[in-house]
Amino acid sequence: MIEEEIVELTEDLSASSLYSEDLAPVPKNMRTWTKWSLAALWVGMAVCIPTYLLASYMMKDGMGWLESLIIIGIANLLITIPMVLNGHAGVKYGVPFPVLGRSSFGTKGVHLASVSRGIVACGWFGIQTWIGGMAIYEIIYAFSEGSTPMDLNWLMFVCFGVFWFMNMYFIWKGTDSIKWLEEYSAPILILMGVVLIGWGAYYGGGFGVVLDQSRQLQKATLEVSSAEDSYVITLNGIADKNGKTKANMYAHKRVTETGSEMIEYNAFPENGTISIPKRVANNETGSIQLIYKTDTELIESSWTPIILDAAPKQASNKLWQYIKWLTVMLGFWATMSLSISDITRYSPSQKAQKQGQFIGLPGTMMLYSFVSIFVTCASVLIFKDVLIAADAPWDPTTLLGKFDNPWVVITAQIFMIIATLSTNIAANVIAPSNAFSNVYPKKISFKMGGTITGILGILICPWWLMNDIAGILILVSGFLGPVLAIMLCDYFFVRQKRLKLAELYKSEGEYSYSGGFNMNAIVSLAMGVGGALIWYLVPSLTYLSNLAWFTGFIISFIVYYMLMRKYIEPKSRLQH
Repeated sequence: MIEEEIVELTEDLSASSLYSEDLAPVPKNMRTWTKWSLAALWVGMAVCIPTYLLASYMMKDGMGWLESLIIIGIANLLITIPMVLNGHAGVKYGVPFPVLGRSSFGTKGVHLASVSRGIVACGWFGIQTWIGGMAIYEIIYAFSEGSTPMDLNWLMFVCFGVFWFMNMYFIWKGTDSIKWLEEYSAPILILMGVVLIGWGAYYGGGFGVVLDQSRQLQKATLEVSSAEDSYVITLNGIADKNGKTKANMYAHKRVTETGSEMIEYNAFPENGTISIPKRVANNETGSIQLIYKTDTELIESSWTPIILDAAPKQASNKLWQYIKWLTVMLGFWATMSLSISDITRYSPSQKAQKQGQFIGLPGTMMLYSFVSIFVTCASVLIFKDVLIAADAPWDPTTLLGKFDNPWVVITAQIFMIIATLSTNIAANVIAPSNAFSNVYPKKISFKMGGTITGILGILICPWWLMNDIAGILILVSGFLGPVLAIMLCDYFFVRQKRLKLAELYKSEGEYSYSGGFNMNAIVSLAMGVGGALIWYLVPSLTYLSNLAWFTGFIISFIVYYMLMRKYIEPKSRLQH
């Protein structure tokens, strides 16, 4: 296969209001990001807390470890395809995402897409910076006696500020320092994953024994069935390596209609089931706690409410469950697939960007998803205080909280700082920095755009919004699926991979359309976003909301192609 040529700018456009050194095409002699640089970048971005959580939560949703890993592998192979496709123009023309978007949205219309992408990244930047600050906070308290205070306090904000300045350092040093960070952090993060797997296998009794525990994590703590005069409750307590339930007692809390509370303690039943008379259960609320008690130890699980549901249980639709998690995993990198040309513009060839992305993204996501799955399963056997599935350490923070050795906590938190820093810089800084720079190219540099990103990351107050902003950002990211559809359709089907590079930097050039806006793109975007939001607006269809990104993508792609058909020229007539 013949490697496509790299097109360089031959016209002096330095006087144009749309041109700046940061947004200018990267010349051949400055293309220093090899396939291994790009692979390292993906290692740095994929090793993060959300990757860990997604994999472990798939088991929490009732999926086996192998099912989860297969879905993760397929999803990340699929998402790498639009990454490579949208990265093509970055390599060929050396332009970042906001400049590339001018060809489809117009020189002014692109702000709608790029700034929206940038604001989403600012939100995640704030959240990741708060997480990194909390890692520093945990290190400070590693040698203290008692539990670490988790209510908001002045030291948390100091740690947040320290980690914020760490991020700002790499922003102010420029893209070469970002490349250095990703390349040097990648082997450290891979080593961390290998160490965690080794720890779980050694203390958990071997790979087969550990992975078999995923069956325990899939089960609900309580399963209620109806007998003639009573409700039968099956207690799914976590078992040890020998298959014996860890808990030796259970507590049954009863709250009557009058509000009086009573707790009964009983030995854990041999068959794992208890019964409650219906005449009693129907007139009270209740919850159950599993307990491990000896003369020297007392371990209590969290309380699990008893939900009396006598209706026959329907088997879950596995196919729909697979589709749901496939779309969640695909949407995980939706923002990066949009702005990937910000990175690939530094690649010397299409071959390098393809190999780098396929080596880095699917492999790293599968490795660290396996780390999450394996460590979560191992914790069931290793930690005595995991008596029910709900109390398993589903996230790294909870996992670290189970270690007593302060040096283990410090080492692990240093790894977490490196992982969070490399993810934050690559995924949440480059795109918004270029987006804000594109608003006023002559006045806002990449470094200033990065500073704006950092300031907005503070202003969102991530310490308040940690539990709420994820849903908001996922909803906003549904706006980005239609943007990607329009860009891919324009570059591959309308332009047939041929852009007029100089025109991208002219305010009155071909890509200015009407007043700087391509109304065909705006209409396509509006229809795609409307189609994506329909699942959220119709109550009976909210269960389909996970398909919003794909719905918007398909609608915008088709509408844009139909509206732009008259602009499609024979390939022989298109000029660079």
